[in-house]
This record gives sequence, structure tokens and C-alpha cells, in this order.
Amino acid sequence: MDAVSGLAQRGARTAAISIVVAGLLVAGLSQVALGAEPGFGKLFLNGQVVGTVVPPAQVAPGSGRDPFYKVTNGVSGQLGVAGVGPGGPGYHGGDWQVFTVTFNKAPYLLASGSVVAAAEARGDVTVTRHPEQDFRCPITSTAVG
Repeated sequence: MDAVSGLAQRGARTAAISIVVAGLLVAGLSQVALGAEPGFGKLFLNGQVVGTVVPPAQVAPGSGRDPFYKVTNGVSGQLGVAGVGPGGPGYHGGDWQVFTVTFNKAPYLLASGSVVAAAEARGDVTVTRHPEQDFRCPITSTAVG
């Protein structure tokens, strides 16, 4: 084999390897992109389970306007609680202002903003505002299973 043939074969191998590597990178990046696609989650609204978009979008800290309650030490099956929803007064499309809810006694299911408020009034829970956790996540459907 002469020097020209050897260089040509090495060049062809390098090109083939480059194509394979590029293909693997594209496939890997496609999977990452697909993994970043929004999915759907669930939360409570007025005693019903409703759908929402996941992952949520970032907003400026402290800019949320719709109350969202994140229970830190609730019972099994506890979901986040939306204080307002589509069609209700004061709903801004899921522009959530985040409050954590921590039980001060034995936990029980909280499934609406009014139940959270009543639990706080009784001293059953402590509700704390966390403006740095505000996010946007619209409610997509009502009464999901």
C-alpha cells in the first residue's frame, strides 16, 4: 500500500467515525430535548384533582398572584393545592405565589384553599410565604383521575 492509499483510507475512517459520533450526539440531544418537553401533573382545586403542566416555568421571585399551597408534611396522597382556578375570581392563569403548609399536629388531607385557611385558623398548620419559589404552571383540565 502506498502513502496516498494509506492517507485516503485513514481519511475515510476518520470521516466514518465522525459521522457515527455526530449521529450519536444528535440522538442523545434529541432524547434530552424530548425529556425537557412538558408533561402533566396533578393538584387539588376546590376538593377535586385537576391537571397542570409540568415542569413549571420560572417567574421573577415575588411576582406570583395566585395562591398555591405546598404541603411539607402531609398525608400520603397529598398534592399541591391551588387557591384559585380557571373561571374563578382572581385567577391569573396559574401565576403561583407559593406558600408552604406545615402541620403542627397529626396531618390530614388538604384539598382546597378554604380548607387550608380553616386549618391555619385552628392552628393545625403554619402557612409561610416563599416568594423565591413563585412559578407559572397553568391548570390544564378539571376533574382528572
